[in-house]
Amino acid sequence: MKRLTIDRIEGDIAVCELDDGSMTDIELSSLPEGTREGSVLVSIDGVSYSIDKDAENAARERLFKMQESLFDE
Repeated sequence: MKRLTIDRIEGDIAVCELDDGSMTDIELSSLPEGTREGSVLVSIDGVSYSIDKDAENAARERLFKMQESLFDE
C-alpha cells in the first residue's frame, strides 16, 4: 500500500510527499474529487487513490497541538 500527502497543487499537478520523504507529481485529474493540499491518499495498486480521512484528521490534530504548544510558552 502506498500512502502520500498532497504538499501543494500547481495548476493541474499535485506535488505529493511519500512516506519515505521523497516527492512525486501526479496529475490532479487522476486523484479523487475533493483532493486538496494536505489530503492524505492511499493506493493499493499505485494507479487509483482514495482519501484517508482518518489519517488526515490525525495529522491536523498533531499540527494543532504543535501550534498550541508554541503559543503556550
